[in-house]
Amino acid sequence: MAFVDVVGTVAALFTTLAFVPQVIQIWRTRSASSVSMPMYVIFTAGVLLWLAYGLMLVSWPIIGCNIVTLVLALSVIVMKLKFD
Repeated sequence: MAFVDVVGTVAALFTTLAFVPQVIQIWRTRSASSVSMPMYVIFTAGVLLWLAYGLMLVSWPIIGCNIVTLVLALSVIVMKLKFD
C-alpha cells in the first residue's frame, strides 16, 4: 500500500470513527433532541455521493469507510425519528 493510501485510509478511519460517540450517546440517553435533522440528511447525502465516487474509482478505503459512515449516519437519523 502506497503512503498516500495509508494517509487516506487513516483519515477516513478517523472521520468515520468520529461518529461513534454520537451514536452511543443517543442510544444511551434515548434522546436526539440536540441533533440537527437537516444536517444529518445533507451529510448522509454527501456520504452516499462519496460512496458512489469510491465505487467509480474502485478505491477500497473510500468505499469501506463510507459504508461504515453511512450506517452510523443512518443510525443517528433513525434514532432521531424514534426518540424525538
